[in-house]
Amino acid sequence: MQSETVIETDAPTDNQGKGERFSPTDLLATSLGNCMMTIMGIKARDMEIDLTGTTIDITKKMKPEPRRVSGIDVIFHFPPHLQLNQKQQTILENAALTCPVAKSIHPDIEQDVQFKWAGE
Repeated sequence: MQSETVIETDAPTDNQGKGERFSPTDLLATSLGNCMMTIMGIKARDMEIDLTGTTIDITKKMKPEPRRVSGIDVIFHFPPHLQLNQKQQTILENAALTCPVAKSIHPDIEQDVQFKWAGE
């Protein structure tokens, strides 16, 4: 990879690990939220919109036998200073929903994405 960044992982404690690092499935869920925010940020920059202060809550859901990710919940929280009209919100939401990671995750993995705009 270009960045040469090292990422350490560990299995969770319920799967023979120590739970001291992100698990590979944690990285999958985090990659979804990160990709969505990155693509939304690129579109926002093109629209001259500053998304500083936006946060994301990500929850990964697991299923046993076979052990796998069954769902990922992503909730975007936009800061109060960000006052956008419905068209701008829709453009940014569509950008997030069409990120490469979202389009690469198997359709059996439910993606529940919510956008909490200021004032909602």
